[in-house]
Amino acid sequence: MRIVVLAGGIGGARFLRGLKSAVPDADITVIGNTGDDIHLFGLKVCPDLDTVMYTLGGGINEEQGWGRAEESFAVKSELAAYGVGPEWFGLGDRDFATHIVRTQMLAAGYPLSAVTEALCDRWKPGVRLLPMTDDRVETHIAVDLDGQRRVIHFQEYWVRLRASVAAHAIVPVGAEEAKPAPGVLEALADAELVLLPPSNPIVSVGTILAVPGIREAVASTSAPVIGLSPIVGGAPVRGMADKVLAAVGVEATAAAVAAHYGSDLLDGWLVDTVDADAVPKVRAGSMACRAVPLMMTDLEASAAMARAALELAGEVR
Repeated sequence: MRIVVLAGGIGGARFLRGLKSAVPDADITVIGNTGDDIHLFGLKVCPDLDTVMYTLGGGINEEQGWGRAEESFAVKSELAAYGVGPEWFGLGDRDFATHIVRTQMLAAGYPLSAVTEALCDRWKPGVRLLPMTDDRVETHIAVDLDGQRRVIHFQEYWVRLRASVAAHAIVPVGAEEAKPAPGVLEALADAELVLLPPSNPIVSVGTILAVPGIREAVASTSAPVIGLSPIVGGAPVRGMADKVLAAVGVEATAAAVAAHYGSDLLDGWLVDTVDADAVPKVRAGSMACRAVPLMMTDLEASAAMARAALELAGEVR
């Protein structure tokens, strides 16, 4: 079975691990969010691509869900001793190596898609990992700081500020001019199933869909398109998705996120059992819907979520 998954960071990566366990023989293509990308210390950092690569390749820090296992931070400490920041973004020594290799290859003229393929050759994640675009796209957030409206990089909002102030607008800078990376549209056209995992619907999956041609390709595919709610019981399972949902006027509920994606995009939507009362509302919006456990507490729980998505796809196929 040919499956395409639009994935953000931790939620997308952990769901993918469950999906691989549920359908080990599937041909899985992952279209990864690059809106979180940032340039730090002269290096190109791709947090979401790396989280998928490390998680599926066995190198992730399991407790954090991001960064490398058995990490050290000697380089970060030395940079701080020189007064070089930002200190709020913690790149570990092992992680630095990935970003150095990526930046060298980009400087040599290789596109991000080719660089990602080369990095994955080491980690062997068992999926084809594609960036959503080879072009530079970075998500910025409009906030009020020190009495002034400012636009800051998503990483500064998420990591440094911990989303402690209201977001007034979400801007994927460069998305309108970007083109899908090689293989993205072809994978969607050839897919037998498209999945939207419980990643952030605005700054992860939403940024992927903002690249011209990708939303249209998902909407026009003949394959079932199934999404899984990242909102459980009126709150994000992880992170601060409610803050960015509020910025675009979407309630932090499973039904509201389904409506935000729209029935033109989704054929089916899974909600958690605690949100079972949302099922009739979602179905009224012309989507198939089922309530199942959506907490990825371990590999088996993630695999059960993936199997539920496959079963719902079978109903709408």
